[in-house]
Amino acid sequence: MKKLILLSSILLILSGPLPAQEILTLEQCRQMALVQNKQIAAAARQSESARHTAASYKALFFPDFTLNGMGAYSTASGSLMFPGGNLPVFLPDAATGALQPKGYAYFPGIDIQYDVDWAYTGGITVKQPLYMGGKIRAAHKMAVLGKDLSVLNERLTETEVMVQTDKAYIGMVKAQEIKKVAESYHATLSELMRNIKSAYQHGMKPQNDVLKVQVKLNEATLNVHKANNALRLASMNLCHYIGKPLITSLQVDEDLPVIEDNILLQTEDISLRPEYKMLNKQVELNRQQVKLSRSEMLPQIGIQGNYSYLNGLNVNNQKFFDNASFTALLNVSIPLFHFGERKHKVNAAKAKLQQSILEQADQNELMQLELTQAANNLEEAFLECNLADTSLEQAEENRRISAEQYKLGLETLSDHLEAQTLWQQAYQTKVEAHFQLYLEWVTYQKASGTLPMPVQK
Repeated sequence: MKKLILLSSILLILSGPLPAQEILTLEQCRQMALVQNKQIAAAARQSESARHTAASYKALFFPDFTLNGMGAYSTASGSLMFPGGNLPVFLPDAATGALQPKGYAYFPGIDIQYDVDWAYTGGITVKQPLYMGGKIRAAHKMAVLGKDLSVLNERLTETEVMVQTDKAYIGMVKAQEIKKVAESYHATLSELMRNIKSAYQHGMKPQNDVLKVQVKLNEATLNVHKANNALRLASMNLCHYIGKPLITSLQVDEDLPVIEDNILLQTEDISLRPEYKMLNKQVELNRQQVKLSRSEMLPQIGIQGNYSYLNGLNVNNQKFFDNASFTALLNVSIPLFHFGERKHKVNAAKAKLQQSILEQADQNELMQLELTQAANNLEEAFLECNLADTSLEQAEENRRISAEQYKLGLETLSDHLEAQTLWQQAYQTKVEAHFQLYLEWVTYQKASGTLPMPVQK
């Protein structure tokens, strides 16, 4: 007996209440999750990357300006000697106009001195694609679709985090309620234990009754300890989603949004879900991929202009190059034959497009099934809550009558303890049913795409 009492005392000490902290509401937790959650932050970076990618592809429509330059230094120098001599002289014939030899003329030799020294060139090159077979347009549309997909993925991530945050918040509120149930049941048994002990000491109750209550009291003490551990774990889980250190002690508001039992549930429209819109974008993305692959089979036309300046090479102490020039190029590329390589690429892209269309239809059906199941679960949760409320009322009345009957000696201790246990189970069932109702409501909102998102402050 002494060992049992000592064990009860130790468990009560270990399961003491958590330190009081600021009481957080569900809206506050959602706000913190939007700002501090790591998954949302990662999705936001992905959206930012997609925006920059789309902007980079848009720039391909405009001219490309490149400034280039090069300088070189060399110690190379020397001379080139062109020997002189007698060279024939031709003059036109007055009658026929044909060139006729008229003798020889002497030309002196030429000595050319060169010195490379410093040489440099610089200029500006402008490139402008005129027609690329639709390649640039398709690539730009794909980049824009990728940006839209990343935004939708960000919304999807926010929705999933909101659902998980709600579940974590509800889990903590539930843990607080279960702890209250456990503590209330423990307090009731403690009071009963004091009365039984007093009756035993006065010879009015047998020792067996004391042992029966003590066993129940030990179970209640252990349940209080488990409830505190569950509350601590629920607090850590909520900290994870709202971006706080896991060891932070939290306390949450126990008031939950009221869910009306006359909600009109629909099981057909899934068009508001981010996943539905993402599937549409993915199909369009693959359709643009077909156009991109087909562009490699079409002609490509572009123009290029280059304005450059060249300076260098001293010849006989004078600059040989010291001028600027402009060059214009028109480039036309027409693919002729590549042994079916590009045709197979187009066919592969078309097959990928058909695959995405089939996957879209399959996922849409699965989402509609998910919505129907969520609506059914919500209806069942409403019924379960009503039944749990009724059961608790009956259990409370049964406990009250049992207590009166036990005081009058008209009921055994075992029956009285059973009434207490039934009350505890009914209370706990009610708590779990009401919190399950809210979870099913959140799940239904996500499945139908109507989950309200908090406005960031």
